[in-house]
Amino acid sequence: MDKRKRLVIVGAGEFGEIAYEYFTMDSEYEVVAFAVERKYRDRDELSGLPVVDFEDMGRLYPPAGHEAFVAVTYVKLNRVRRRLFEECKRQGYSCASYISPRAFVWHNAKIGENVFVFENCTIQHHAEVGDNVVLWSGCCISHRTIIENDCWLAPHSVVSGFCTIGKGSFIGTNAALGDNVTLGRDTVFGAAAVAIKSLPDIGGVYVGCPARRMARTAYQQFGVAEEQGSSG
Repeated sequence: MDKRKRLVIVGAGEFGEIAYEYFTMDSEYEVVAFAVERKYRDRDELSGLPVVDFEDMGRLYPPAGHEAFVAVTYVKLNRVRRRLFEECKRQGYSCASYISPRAFVWHNAKIGENVFVFENCTIQHHAEVGDNVVLWSGCCISHRTIIENDCWLAPHSVVSGFCTIGKGSFIGTNAALGDNVTLGRDTVFGAAAVAIKSLPDIGGVYVGCPARRMARTAYQQFGVAEEQGSSG
């Protein structure tokens, strides 16, 4: 594959290594470096490439000739990935998205920046996936559904038609949502949980079939403060 674009991966953990493999094997990007915030950087090299301080990335790999991808998991309820994505944008970077050639994405679906779509995912007619979203292997995003910014969907989660998943939410493995279901901002929807009606409360944690709300909030579970303002 002709490598026409140069990419810096922000993050050098497991997801960073996975992103390196996928971008290298299945995209037009040449990964040239990894970047990690100075206080967390514990190595100088990964996969034969330099690992540099994130604070120096703009000088060493300027946005005029490079794009970025923030490969950070759902730590702190997706807040860390969001913060680094926003900082990359502030510095002038375009943030790459990876869409596996083994995913099915309908032509009128919309997909934002810094999105990672793994193999065997399905994104249907007029579905919308916002910025900074990860869809792990086998996810199904059905017709007219909206996944708002900064969400993480674990393997084989199924979101039916006309749903809305609120900003910053986490959807667990094998979870399922019926048609016309809305989840509020910062929802944690547990593995194998099932909902056929909307759960619009902000920061709720839900488990079981049918899904029931736990006393502990998502903010308590992930050790972050609740944010003010509407989702989107």
